[in-house]
Parts: sequence; structure tokens; C-alpha cells
Amino acid sequence: MTSQAYTPAFSRSDQSAVAKWFWTVDRGLLGAALALMAVGVSLSFASSPAAILAEDGITDPFHYSIRMIVFVALGLGAMLTTSLLSPRGVRRIAVLALLGAIGVMILLPFIGHEAKGAARWINIGPFGLQPSEFAKPAIIVFSAWMFAEAQKGQGVPGVTIAFVAYALTVGLLLLQPDIGQTLLITTTFMAVFFMAGVPFKWMAALGGMVLAGVFGLYFAFDHVRARVAKFVSPGVEDTHQIDRASEAIRAGGLVGRGVGEGVMKRHVPDLHTDFIYSVGAEEFGLMLSLLIIGLYAFIVVRGLSRALRLRDPYEQTAAAGLFMLIGLQACINVAVNLNVIPTKGMTLPFISYGGSSMLAMGLTMGLALALTRKRPGAYEPGPMQWPWDEMTKRMRRA
Repeated sequence: MTSQAYTPAFSRSDQSAVAKWFWTVDRGLLGAALALMAVGVSLSFASSPAAILAEDGITDPFHYSIRMIVFVALGLGAMLTTSLLSPRGVRRIAVLALLGAIGVMILLPFIGHEAKGAARWINIGPFGLQPSEFAKPAIIVFSAWMFAEAQKGQGVPGVTIAFVAYALTVGLLLLQPDIGQTLLITTTFMAVFFMAGVPFKWMAALGGMVLAGVFGLYFAFDHVRARVAKFVSPGVEDTHQIDRASEAIRAGGLVGRGVGEGVMKRHVPDLHTDFIYSVGAEEFGLMLSLLIIGLYAFIVVRGLSRALRLRDPYEQTAAAGLFMLIGLQACINVAVNLNVIPTKGMTLPFISYGGSSMLAMGLTMGLALALTRKRPGAYEPGPMQWPWDEMTKRMRRA
């Protein structure tokens, strides 16, 4: 018997597009995203039998699991396809996605499907599409591009264009209404605005406007006041949903009850979407919870480290904004499950059930991977810096 040396899937001399992609994409970031998708599929099998109890007309206990596999396949396809793009291609996709999302959101009051008091979806056959999910990565990339064009000093009013696009997107979100997505987009937009190197006084002015807007939202929307009231007065208001999720997390302990042994999940509304984290914590315990958080932390820290070494201002701020978008959404979902902040209706990236969310997260990660691929002259020479080192330098310059 003779032994054969291991041969990699692609040799470095292979000049095909797929081979070039394999050797230039960050395989660590790609692997972390794939791991989160695998966790999402696994938890869908744990949550689907309990989730169908709240649905009429569904008898298959793995109805949501099968659909989740389809969603993951579509999200994976979107991620891999967009990660092949050039930085210019990323811009084009972002512009098309933003225009498409804005166009659909304008039509939502007329053709949208209303659920839980909000018209956020359009029905396409058996599936529902939420355009705001695709507006998130698109507005980040578009704003980064406009800020970079403004810095060139060639007369392009990039800052004005970016703010008009942001205001239009947020205005359409508030009409639905979707406060959670509004706050997420606003926070990430502010981060991109800061990373673009704008004067600190502009940041202070924008921060003041956002703070005033948050107070305005509290008085303008009844459901916002209700959620805040539930959070600050748990003994007075009905907090059944978050109470059951908290019980599920506590019941999991260190290693969990075991696969399929979760009990509290049968009483957690939206357990397969917004509260999938509590399902995983009950059945697999703190160990899985830390693994999930660690994977998100890895994506954000490694992604920012690579993004902030890019030479081109547009590529740098766009990539950093996309990685921050993923991290912030994950933080919001986990914080809601832990009862640290009021409920937001925010999915857990790559893990929660939902076609629009999975497709949009695949798009977001794919665009970020495309921007951070190794290209001649793309990166600053020298060792990789930690993202907070670069952030500190920018705060000092501001």
C-alpha cells in the first residue's frame, strides 16, 4: 500500500475565478458564518415541533426545519456569490438593493401583508419578503461610498446624498412601523459616519438628533411605550414572553437539558425566530451560548481588523460597517433574550428562522467578504492592528 500526499482542492497556480476566490477570501470568517448557519439548522429541529403548536393547519412537526434548510441554502448561495464580487461590483449590488428595497417599502401600504399591527412584508407565493432586511446592508455600503466620494473634494455632495438616502429609508421604516430596524440602521449609520473621518462636532450634532428622535418615538408609538413599560415594570405589565425565555435560559444551566428535552420552549412565543437563543440555551446550556457569542465576536473582531487595514476609504468604512451591523444585531437579540433591553423583534443573524433575514445576512456577509478579500495593493503594509487601536487614533484626531 502506498501513501499519497494530501492535495488541496485548489492549487495556487490555478487561475480560475473559484480558485482565486478560495485563496483570497478570509476562510476564518467564512467558516464562522457557516458554523452559525449549522447551529441555526440544528436549533430549527429543536424548535420546530413546539413552534407548530401555535399554528393552525400545520401537522408536520419539522415544517419549519425543512423551510429553514431551504433558507440556509439560499442564504449560503447569496453569501458565496456576492463574495466573488469586486469592490465596484459591491457598490453596484448595494445601489440596486437599496433602490429595490426603497421601492418595495413605498408600495407596502398598498400591497404589504399586515401582521402584528405592522405592514412589513409582501407575500411571494408561500414565502414572505421583508424589504427592510435588504435595506440594512445596502444603505451601509452606499453611505460609505458617498462619504468616500465627498472626501475626494471633487464637488460630489456625498454627505448630503448619504443623509437623504438614510432619511428616506428611516422614514419608510417608521411608516410600517419598524422601530427596531430603524434603531439598528441609525446606530450603524452613525458608526460609518464616524469611521469616515467627519468632524467630531458633526457626530455630536447627529447624536443629539438621534437622542431627540428616540424620545419622539416613545411618545409617537403606543407599542414602543408598551414595551418600555413591560421592561421597567415587570411586576405590573404582562411579560409572559420574556419571562418564559428567561426561565428557559436558567433551566439550561451549564450543559443544558439535552437534545429535544427542552420544556420551556413550548411556552415561548416566537421561539423559532426572535427567541431561538433561549431554545439553544435550555437544551444545550451555557456551553452553546458561549460558542454562539464567541462566533459573533470572532466575526466582528477579525472583520474589523481586516477592514481597518484596507487602503481605500470606501472599502474600509463599508466593510467595517457591515461587520458592525452583524455584531449589533446579534447583541440586540441576545440582550432581549437575557432581558437586558426591551423586546425589539430582531432576529439572531444566521440562526433565527426566516427567509428574508437569512438571505439578507448572507448578502451582508458576502459583501463584507468581497471587500476584505486579498487583492494587490488593497491592504496597508505591516502587521494587522486590533480594531480598537485604529478607533482610538481616530477619536484622538477628532
